[in-house]
Amino acid sequence: MGDQTPFVSFCLALSKFKPYLAIISLQFGYAGMYIITMVSLKHGMSHYVLAVYRHVVATIVLAPFAFVLERKIRPKLTLPVFLRIMALGFLEPVLDQNLYYLGMKYTTATFASATVNILPAVTFILAIIFRLETVNVRRLQSLAKVIGTAVTVAGAMVMTLYKGPIINFTSGGAGSHHGSSVDSSDSHFFTGTLMLIGSCFGWAGFFILQSFTLKKYPAELSLSTLICLMGVVEGAAVSLIMERDMSAWKIGFDSRLLAAAYSGVVCSGIAYYVQGFVSKQKGPVFVTSFSPLCMIITSALGVIILAELVHLGSILGAILIVFGLYTVVWGKSKDPPSSAASFTDEKAAAQELPITCKSINVDDNNIDGPGGMLKTNQAKSTLTQGA
Repeated sequence: MGDQTPFVSFCLALSKFKPYLAIISLQFGYAGMYIITMVSLKHGMSHYVLAVYRHVVATIVLAPFAFVLERKIRPKLTLPVFLRIMALGFLEPVLDQNLYYLGMKYTTATFASATVNILPAVTFILAIIFRLETVNVRRLQSLAKVIGTAVTVAGAMVMTLYKGPIINFTSGGAGSHHGSSVDSSDSHFFTGTLMLIGSCFGWAGFFILQSFTLKKYPAELSLSTLICLMGVVEGAAVSLIMERDMSAWKIGFDSRLLAAAYSGVVCSGIAYYVQGFVSKQKGPVFVTSFSPLCMIITSALGVIILAELVHLGSILGAILIVFGLYTVVWGKSKDPPSSAASFTDEKAAAQELPITCKSINVDDNNIDGPGGMLKTNQAKSTLTQGA
């Protein structure tokens, strides 16, 4: 049994850190999406069409896995669950992504990725409203979550209302090269910021509704596939209304195809599954708690690849957002384990009980004799400690 202890410890540690590794990997995927999408939008691709093609790719990729891997565990699709899937297909694939793409087009990829850092605060507020999170101001962790949320919102306001001087991280004549684009961006900067904030509310609502839906329909791959499919249907309807020119739907072997394929596979297909899996274990607030990592990666890529100009207000606001965000995360980490985690721990303990019982020898003859009840209680106490 001693030989199994390191292996069991490794498995437990891997299971504990699996949600962290999954979410961190997802942030790298999102950072790449921001850069590739920005390039395709600058080349004239319609954000409405991009959102539709993105979910066409995601549906094609996810459907075979969902059909094969979850054919035995997939629950029946009822009308209430279908209505929720329709709402999920509108909140993220249509509302969030179109507002985000348009907001990023009016600002920059770096600013857009930084604005997304208000997502945990928005999700936390909605989670309190829908009773997925509890707040007790007498406890330090609850107070930290409230203060962190307020600081995060303040950071977003700084980024929105104050631009400040340009911080040039690159050498050369970057300022003159991007002068016209900066002026064009300035004229729509405030509108673009409001769109980015609106996209965060749509995304946060998606996380909350996804948590509720998974309780009724606990099949992550199938649910992700259905969300992508509804995103295609609803997004196509919106696109046909907003984009009257049919030439906008043309796509070739260029950055447009790369943006649709990459964002569809990584940021819709894989992301919906990973977010559902982690949200089921850790809750929707945890899923959104690693956004600053994506902001750092995107900022570095934006300066290097796109030669974007960073303003002082964006840096100051991002610092406040990161500080407030990790205050929320610290408070969240001090919360008691959720019922799902407790259930998992109970299952693990139940699996270990037979092994522990074999190592305890109880004399059956003494149980019926004098003091037998005391020995039995001692054996139970030892068993509890071993488990």
